[in-house]
Amino acid sequence: MIGGFHSPMIKEHECVVLTQDLPAEGLQTGDMGTVVHIHRGATAYEVEFMTLAGETLAVVTLLPAQVRPIARRDVAHVRELAAPNF
Repeated sequence: MIGGFHSPMIKEHECVVLTQDLPAEGLQTGDMGTVVHIHRGATAYEVEFMTLAGETLAVVTLLPAQVRPIARRDVAHVRELAAPNF
């Protein structure tokens, strides 16, 4: 239990859902990523977010409250990224 919140067991290589926007990374609540590393004691997760074409968008360190496992009734949704501001 973390601060009154029970964190479900998330394993390496599992898909997870982002629970808050990360504007600096271009990520939004509901985006799906893959856990690539679990820090000792599950205090944080390294999560890779990719396009459907397999291009890595970001690999970020997230706290347990920032991700959740995929639920049985979740539905996948596609959004197109905005063009980068170069």
